[in-house]
Amino acid sequence: MPIYEYKCGKCGHEYEALVMGSPDSVECPKCGSKKKERLMSCFSSAGKGLDSLAGAAASSSSGCGGSGFS
Repeated sequence: MPIYEYKCGKCGHEYEALVMGSPDSVECPKCGSKKKERLMSCFSSAGKGLDSLAGAAASSSSGCGGSGFS
């Protein structure tokens, strides 16, 4: 069940909604309107940042799939 970010077309309130089934049923929690615009979402993950991910990928000898091509 994905979480989407929306902006209400009636009152302008920005909110997140856990969508189970049709996204048409999602209502603004502030005014109850179903008129909305889906926003681009950013995702996050726990970790040390992109620099450490790039370093880990560069130092890995097996790469994706663990085939070990050299």
